[in-house]
Amino acid sequence: MSFNVLIVDDSNAMRGVIKKIISMSGFKMDTCLEAGNGREALEKLENSWVDVIISDINMPEMNGLEMLGHLKKDDLFKDIPVIMITTEGSSSRMEEAFECGAKGFIKKPFLPEDLKKILNDVLGVGDDGGYGENEEDDNDLDF
Repeated sequence: MSFNVLIVDDSNAMRGVIKKIISMSGFKMDTCLEAGNGREALEKLENSWVDVIISDINMPEMNGLEMLGHLKKDDLFKDIPVIMITTEGSSSRMEEAFECGAKGFIKKPFLPEDLKKILNDVLGVGDDGGYGENEEDDNDLDF
C-alpha cells in the first residue's frame, strides 16, 4: 500500500528535501503534493485526497497551526493526520501543535528513518507499509 502525501512549507528547497528524505526512507509514497503555506494546502485539498500532511509551523499567509485549525473544523478533512516539522523544538510549541490536533511532531534536521517511523506510527502501518493483515483476506468482505 502506498500513500498520498501533502508537504506544506514556504521554502521550495525544504519541500524538495522533505520529499527526497521520504523517498530515501523507503516509505511507500504514491502521490506527493506540495503547497507553500496553509492557504495553498487547503486549496490543494479541494481537488485531491491525501493520507497525511507534513507541514512546517512558521509560514506566511497561513501558518501550520492556523491550517490545522481549519482542517479540524471540516468534516471531510478533520481526520487527515498532520505531522508538524519545525526548527523549533520547545516543549510549549510541541504542546501547542498537539492541542491544535497535530498527530506527530519532528524537529529539523531529521534522519530518513525518523521521518519514516513517525509516518508509519501516525498512519498505523508497519515498517513494510502494510496494516499487518493479509491483503488477500479482502475477498472475505461482504461489500
